[in-house]
Amino acid sequence: MLAIVAALSVLVGSDTVRVPAVDREFRGVWVASVSNIDWPSKPGLPVAEQQAELLAILDKAQGLRLNAVLLQIRPSGDALYASSLEPWSEYLTGRQGVAPSPLWDPLAFAVAESHARGLELHAWFNPYRAKDPSSKSAYAPAHLAVRRPSLVKRYGRYSWMDPGSDEVRQHTTQVVLDVVQRYDIDGVHIDDYFYPYPERDARGKLIPFPDDDSYNRYRMGGGTLTRDAWRRRNVDVLVQELHRAIRAAKPWVKFGVSPFGIWRPGEPAGIQGFDAFNGIYADARRWMHEGWVDYMAPQLYWPIAATAQSYPVLLKWWGEQNHHGRHLWPGNFTSRVETRPDWPMSELLAQVTATRADHTATGNIHFSMAALMKNQGGVADAMSRQLYAANALVPESPWLAGRAPSAPTAVLTTDASRREMLCVAPAIADSAAGAPRWWIMQIKRGGAWTSEVLPAGVRRWSVGTLTRSDTLVVSGVDRTGRQGPPVLVTTRGSC
Repeated sequence: MLAIVAALSVLVGSDTVRVPAVDREFRGVWVASVSNIDWPSKPGLPVAEQQAELLAILDKAQGLRLNAVLLQIRPSGDALYASSLEPWSEYLTGRQGVAPSPLWDPLAFAVAESHARGLELHAWFNPYRAKDPSSKSAYAPAHLAVRRPSLVKRYGRYSWMDPGSDEVRQHTTQVVLDVVQRYDIDGVHIDDYFYPYPERDARGKLIPFPDDDSYNRYRMGGGTLTRDAWRRRNVDVLVQELHRAIRAAKPWVKFGVSPFGIWRPGEPAGIQGFDAFNGIYADARRWMHEGWVDYMAPQLYWPIAATAQSYPVLLKWWGEQNHHGRHLWPGNFTSRVETRPDWPMSELLAQVTATRADHTATGNIHFSMAALMKNQGGVADAMSRQLYAANALVPESPWLAGRAPSAPTAVLTTDASRREMLCVAPAIADSAAGAPRWWIMQIKRGGAWTSEVLPAGVRRWSVGTLTRSDTLVVSGVDRTGRQGPPVLVTTRGSC
């Protein structure tokens, strides 16, 4: 459902005027770097082309009235940002460990440009993968597989950091915290790859994950859990530690996970499919029950008519696990639209409509950006016209540290073309904790209100022609979604 926010009021003369609440809905998109799915389009592009592609993605997201980008910055123990802990990614430069030339920092660039467009930027990490089958580059000396080869296991077509190793978990947490501390990101996001999805050999036989050494150490130390329970505990500990560490470092940064959309077959009744609980040892239900995440984005990648994996049935089940009232933003397989008979455009529209009809969910995340950039089957046009025809704010996260911005200062002026312009600036008393991330500009004309959500970095906008009977109101919203008091704009002056 669209998040419900109470209306505010302003005094107009001797009358109190109710100002309608702005729609709130998370509208995210995954931008994958592994295998160059979304960005960069190919490894080793000139820096100018890398930047131009990234700007085009952010422009498209803004134009489609999305409000969040989830950018994959650590696909395989590597980095698409300046890191002293892991090597530059081959998906950026063409060879692992080689820095872009001229040197630039894609994450710093993405954060600044996202915020300038009113978009949240969530840094997306893969916690354990060390090498993907699409990799064509040798490990760089800075990669964990070279520095600590015993911690990285060959598994089928992949190489995988051992989730049973305390050192691996500590390294992953250190990598995430390094980003949280150095960049002004809005969220940390991890995907569904915990233990690897099961691989089979050439004869079709299931390949066991090679963690005998770490499990035996656990047993020799007095551990009594079965191997499956121990593996789940290892993943649980990582999720809990990431949540604690992020909260301690920057208590306003959201932590989210996008697990496989089925927790266990039979949960709820009638659901069939892969068992993430026993297959990749992800007890995502527990993470919700414990309140270890700020948002959960289960990948509900099946059509509504697929009764064994029904989108609305699974969505309802995930909502029932949300004991702490955190955000539920299901993931949609938007890239599949108009590629198969069971994925017409109407399927995506119906899924987002189903999300809005569910009282526990307040948004969606689309996989992935490439389909929107290509307007595959007209999907971007349909989203813009039928799903996201007006802007929406990201839902508030009241459990995170934050403070609503103070009332801004705002004046009206006239530009050289005689257009009415609104000029706005934060209150001098605003500290970093209460600084606005967005402005909400609202105008009442002829009894009807219109609203715009604008990035806080922009301070001057055209408001068209105003008459004496019109009402113009502006307010600030902080990075956690807290809205400050609305201000009636009547003063004329200069910007």
